[in-house]
Amino acid sequence: MFLNNYTKEFKYNWQLAAPVMLGMLGHTFVSFIDNIMVGQLGTAELAAVSLGNSFMFIAMSLGIGFSTAITPLVAEADSAKDFKGGKSSLKHGLFLCSVLGVLLFLLVFFAKPLMYFMKQPVEVVELAIPYLDLVAFSLVPLIIFQAFKQFSDGLSMTRYPMYATIIANIANVVLNYLLIFGKFGFPELGIVGAAYGTLLSRFIMLWYLWYLLRKKEKSKAFVTNIKLFVLDKLMLRKIINLGAPSAMQMFFEVAIFTAAIWLSGLLGKNPQAANQIALNLSSMTFMVAMGLSVASMIRVGNQKGLKQYFELRRIAFSLFLLGTILAIGFGLIFFLFHDYLPRLYVDFDDAINFNDNMEVVSIASKLLLAAAIFQISDSIQVVVLGALRGLQDVKIPTLITFIAYWIIGFPISWFLGKEEAYGSFGIWLGLLAGLTSAALLLYIRFNYLTKRLILQKENS
Repeated sequence: MFLNNYTKEFKYNWQLAAPVMLGMLGHTFVSFIDNIMVGQLGTAELAAVSLGNSFMFIAMSLGIGFSTAITPLVAEADSAKDFKGGKSSLKHGLFLCSVLGVLLFLLVFFAKPLMYFMKQPVEVVELAIPYLDLVAFSLVPLIIFQAFKQFSDGLSMTRYPMYATIIANIANVVLNYLLIFGKFGFPELGIVGAAYGTLLSRFIMLWYLWYLLRKKEKSKAFVTNIKLFVLDKLMLRKIINLGAPSAMQMFFEVAIFTAAIWLSGLLGKNPQAANQIALNLSSMTFMVAMGLSVASMIRVGNQKGLKQYFELRRIAFSLFLLGTILAIGFGLIFFLFHDYLPRLYVDFDDAINFNDNMEVVSIASKLLLAAAIFQISDSIQVVVLGALRGLQDVKIPTLITFIAYWIIGFPISWFLGKEEAYGSFGIWLGLLAGLTSAALLLYIRFNYLTKRLILQKENS
């Protein structure tokens, strides 16, 4: 009966989170398709995509993290039936995300020479640079898409970003096939073809989501007649105050995984390619937890707007429980199939690269064992972080994520990830330590805040 208080919320939580999960998985699936298709070209090409995307992950984390400020504001306005407040949140969020998209593109574009100073394999860097030129520009449509997506999530219309992402994925697969391998008369562009596929599919994704929202009665008035340059300084400041710490939270986590890519690059192209395989597989399961995190942000934001703090806590705990159950399931899949999953990414019929491919699969299979364990920590920390964003508590969680990933996790990755220590597996032990610390500290923060809100309401 006690468990029923939480499990009875599973159905609605799943209905809210599933479209977000599929949408987030769509972003990762773009990378998954790129990796599998590029992996057929060789391990150097796969490592180049990994290195290029490491810069993209950092920029995307800042843009996506910043855009999450829109969701709790729209969710709160929606539950309070405040149309004006909701439209203002979208308009100011859209303006800031557009500016941020352009700035992040310029940052990545001009940061390319850093790859030569990072002691990465030279053949990998030379392949990564032309790939990154095009993929960097795709940040502009991606971050603008995120503004519309977070707004749509805030209205609990989580299906429409999913539809846009599915359309974009189909476009990406077709464009990759045509442009990487030069099919049906198209030029054979190799990994640059994968970059064109990503760029064009992100423009399609942005246009299609806007088109869907414009057609729906609930969202039409919000997304049309937006006076983008008529701005309110107070609202801009509010979104920046919420968005900047959220961006830093995501940045600190993504940056430690990016550091893992660079640390594995110091070990050689094969450990770097293996790291990319394990990272791509584990990031797909992470997107399921991200879906629950968004559901957590929406539902906690709604309850905060209603000032129902006891209900807020019960609903949040139901999401934490569901996330943990799913994470255990994914952990078991990684554990049972750790020898088989990496084989999807390489071509064993390639006689020239056979030894390289075997080494990559061997390293990646060991990394998946570490990934199997950290599924639970990763799921808990991101779902609790979503609940804290729903409470609009962002500053202390930002400090917590910095401590967990960079004071605890990174030094362990650095120390144990050396060739004379545990190599690639040591890098991932540091990731496990950082995620576990974050999960524990963020949970303590949420527990403290919600108990305090209930106590304040009882005493008022």
